[in-house]
Amino acid sequence: MLVAHLLRKYVPEEWGGTETAVLRLADGLTSQGVKSEIWCPTNERARGADPFGLAGHTVRRFRAFVPVARITAEQRQQLVALGGNLMSFQLLWALLRQPKLHVIHSHALNRLAGIGLFVARRRNLPFVVTIHGGVLDLPASAREHLTRPLKGGLEWGKIFGLILQSRRVLEKADAVLTCNPREAELLRAKYPHQRVIVQPHSVPTATYEADRRPEALRAFPQLEGREVLLTIARIDPVKNQQWLVEQAPGILQRFPRALFVFAGASTNPEYSAAFQKTIAALGLENHVLCTGGLAPGSDVLVGLLQSARLLLLPSTSETFGLVILEAWAAGTAVVCSRTSGAKSLVNHRENGWLYDINDSAQFSAAVTEALADPALTRTLAVAGTERARNDYDERVLAGRVKELYATIAEEKKRR
Repeated sequence: MLVAHLLRKYVPEEWGGTETAVLRLADGLTSQGVKSEIWCPTNERARGADPFGLAGHTVRRFRAFVPVARITAEQRQQLVALGGNLMSFQLLWALLRQPKLHVIHSHALNRLAGIGLFVARRRNLPFVVTIHGGVLDLPASAREHLTRPLKGGLEWGKIFGLILQSRRVLEKADAVLTCNPREAELLRAKYPHQRVIVQPHSVPTATYEADRRPEALRAFPQLEGREVLLTIARIDPVKNQQWLVEQAPGILQRFPRALFVFAGASTNPEYSAAFQKTIAALGLENHVLCTGGLAPGSDVLVGLLQSARLLLLPSTSETFGLVILEAWAAGTAVVCSRTSGAKSLVNHRENGWLYDINDSAQFSAAVTEALADPALTRTLAVAGTERARNDYDERVLAGRVKELYATIAEEKKRR
């Protein structure tokens, strides 16, 4: 079985949760005898290591463009980075001609998904869509953030969307997968006849069993003797790192050895500049470490997770929270904002802590309890580790996806 996975963006230096989820799925499918090809737009900024290629998956790049006039180069770059509605004629023709293709699985929406749907219907192939960033379960602030780069622009590509029926992708797909139970509930209400499946992201738990803390310490000697409070996410307003830095002085008053570590590439230059300015204004240079982007599953990244006393997740919107599973697999406790994704994984004071993002006192209380009571923190971390191993291992979850592909293919044959 050969599956084409469609991605809206793949820049290894800006690796994020979607790429990690797709890589884990592709790896799991390989163990099930399914071959994956990763289809993604050409990007001149895509340099360095290729995690998909290193894992043995074929990467096929295609030319794509943003069909919006009267916007700046910076706006165009932000559209590509965050969720721009891309179009590609080359992808359309390539998928139509690709031999021995059995399934098209889109991890993007809008026109790229419309192209996948168009081709799948003409070739009578299963077409599956996974929602990674939220569609209906998306806060207004996150929705506004995604559309802000369009301000002042003229979107002349809507004609392509009409032809491809890109606005009806979720209605016409053979199956819609979402990692978020709340998103699934809303989708079922809107599309009562659609096959909507809650398919959590996965984690290769065995990867986190070997001790990689020495590798992290060699890469970042600043970790020595510190209470590491780790955040892993792209530097972006939705990930809310600046808010977290603003809470740091209160934490440092009680725990002066705390070191706030931010691991992730910048996808928003303006926000990154404001983030760095806040660090300097608060005099936190010796209490904050920004690592930049780290390769997924690398020894250094695994070592950072194992070295952390806590994983902090301050996002304003998080439809799943894959990094929670990674922290649990590494044996690290989590403190998360009450996004729908985190709430589907974390039970407050059973396998982690939850807090309201608008209540900094709740956040402070959670971190204080976690750092002041190591025994409780260890108990909650162990509970999380057990859940990651039992419910979210990549081989088990990929097996479910393979069965779904086979079921849809058989239905199409019968028709």
